Amino acid sequence: MTFLKMNNVNLWYEQTGEGPDIVWIPGGDNVASDWRYQIDFFKGNFKNTSFDPRGAGKTEIGNMAEWSIKDMADDCAELIRKVCNPPVYVAGISMGGLITLQMAVSYPELVKLGVVMGAASHCTGWSRSWMEAEIEFRKNGGKLTPAFARHHYGVFMYPPEVIDNDELWEELLPFVGASYEDREGRLLIGQWQACVDFDVSKEMRQCDVPLHMIGFSLDIQCPPSQAKRTAKIAKNGTFHLMEGLGHLSLIGHKSEAVNKKIAEIIKKTS
Repeated sequence: MTFLKMNNVNLWYEQTGEGPDIVWIPGGDNVASDWRYQIDFFKGNFKNTSFDPRGAGKTEIGNMAEWSIKDMADDCAELIRKVCNPPVYVAGISMGGLITLQMAVSYPELVKLGVVMGAASHCTGWSRSWMEAEIEFRKNGGKLTPAFARHHYGVFMYPPEVIDNDELWEELLPFVGASYEDREGRLLIGQWQACVDFDVSKEMRQCDVPLHMIGFSLDIQCPPSQAKRTAKIAKNGTFHLMEGLGHLSLIGHKSEAVNKKIAEIIKKTS
């Protein structure tokens, strides 16, 4: 657990385990340590690396207010070159899935295969307009109270099975709160605007990197049809549907099921 100094960014990363490299890329407002359910599962056979992306956690970006998914992929590429043995397996959720797709098209020599969860080649429809609406809300000085933020974002992260389970909801509430209850508007805008602007639809048609798009059947933020569409336009894409999971079920809800799916994908393609 340390920093990697780069131009304009002091990137916080965490690394553990021995073996082939897996790089785990967090979603928006999430950080490296949020991958603990996956890293605990894979660390016996793989070297696991993750980082706090621009706009979240310990990574230092100074007064920077704007950046792109490509910028975050550049950060990830530099990290892989410095602390991994490429090509590596790359797995990302949500915004991290966008970064994974950007890595595949911009740095194919570094990516053995990409596992992309809860993400698509570009944002459309309700998913896009929701982010645009919140960006506008934050630009106008809007701020959610901590309690409201936990509940507002919680229902976008988890399916009814979690919301209707009092014990499990209370268990996951601290994670939801850590991600969202005290978000600085400038940083949230920076991350979400990068997601709104992202589009690699054309580039994916020429990308040779194997891309495994995982859609979750109860995902509100990125409906599985978007992942399926992305797999179809990718030159080397495969779609996987996981039933009964929400956008962030891989954290604390159905972590084991997602871990086994990722392991299965890696085994079949290695």
